[in-house]
Amino acid sequence: MDYNLLSTPPKCLADFNLVPIGTGEASIAEELAEVERLLKHTGVKHTMQTTGTVLEGTWDEVMNAIGKAHAAVHKRGVAKVQSEIRMGTKNR
Repeated sequence: MDYNLLSTPPKCLADFNLVPIGTGEASIAEELAEVERLLKHTGVKHTMQTTGTVLEGTWDEVMNAIGKAHAAVHKRGVAKVQSEIRMGTKNR
């Protein structure tokens, strides 16, 4: 197989859980509200749940949205942001 010819799957689903670390507060509500505003702005289909957020779109759209979510939380002064991401794709 020529790996140089491979491209990313056209669509994917990502379940991600973003964790701001070192906010100095017990609540992360403001950071999560910022992430929700960002996701609405990106237009990526998303569903926020109590245990994380599900994104659906192209590989690049989804990964870009997660990266921007990290950047938006850092912009709020949070020194460290960690995400757990579970990705899924279909072969069709």
